[in-house]
Amino acid sequence: MESVQSWVSEHKLTSIGALWASGIGATLLAYSRTKSPMKPSLRLIHARMHAQALTLAVLSGAAVYHYYENRSVLPNRAADSPALNVTQLVEWELQSPF
Repeated sequence: MESVQSWVSEHKLTSIGALWASGIGATLLAYSRTKSPMKPSLRLIHARMHAQALTLAVLSGAAVYHYYENRSVLPNRAADSPALNVTQLVEWELQSPF
């Protein structure tokens, strides 16, 4: 599990693209197995919409995970100094991606 997490964290765009492509493939496969009266172009549109919804859900989950993972990076206010000055907070905000 740890190796999968490290690979995904190093190859974020590749994993998101693979997830998107697998979402389209799974939806097209599901629509092709049913005898629906939809045209192939409409099936492709629906597959793209399902893949986009799946990708947005995964991106939202990754953003939440990244946010909570980086909360531990926030400087501890009670450790060395009683309060951080504005310059330190601005520097920290610029360095954190979220």
